[in-house]
Amino acid sequence: MINAVLVFNNSGQPRLTKFYTQLPGPHLFRFADVSPKSLQDTTTQQSLLSQIFTLVSARPASACNFLPLPPLLSQHSTSNSTSSSSDYSDAPTQITYRHYATLYFILISTSTESPLALLDLIQVFVEALDRLFENVCELDLIFGFETLHAVLGEMVVGGVVVETGLERIVEGVRASEGGMKGKRRSVNEGAGMAARMEVGAGVGWRGVWVRAQAGR
Repeated sequence: MINAVLVFNNSGQPRLTKFYTQLPGPHLFRFADVSPKSLQDTTTQQSLLSQIFTLVSARPASACNFLPLPPLLSQHSTSNSTSSSSDYSDAPTQITYRHYATLYFILISTSTESPLALLDLIQVFVEALDRLFENVCELDLIFGFETLHAVLGEMVVGGVVVETGLERIVEGVRASEGGMKGKRRSVNEGAGMAARMEVGAGVGWRGVWVRAQAGR
């Protein structure tokens, strides 16, 4: 099961935070008499995001794409490992990530998910975004967040992977957005046009989207 899907830029700013399960609060993990709001409050989420970004950003390019759990998650994973209760069956145990130019794509999941399959899932996610936005970049994810969430919604439902076929994912998103058959106009195209209208503008501001070769 996938517990969360996260996307950060190189500065640690989150561009996507999607949680599928209740994550641990300061002292509790999952209890029926505690509301999700107290378990997954803003402070706890911010602490978790900060810890995860610290881990991924400190790793060299030659390192593998699998991470140990951050302290906020590992302490609960350890304390719950001796429990046989099914209440903790969706406790996160692993982090898988890939780095593409200016963005980190990160999956938090249980031990039932194959890390190699999760790497492929991230790759399909990025390729679907690239197909829909045409040479996708970070600004596309900011201004086209509806499409970003739509792509993820085609792939993962309730923490379960339901689709990995690139063509079906793209077709599903286009159908949900009103049956658009033409190519999606990238945010960068409009920005580039504005830049060309400025006197003396020599080079567009947008960066080049470079796919990482991790795992290849």
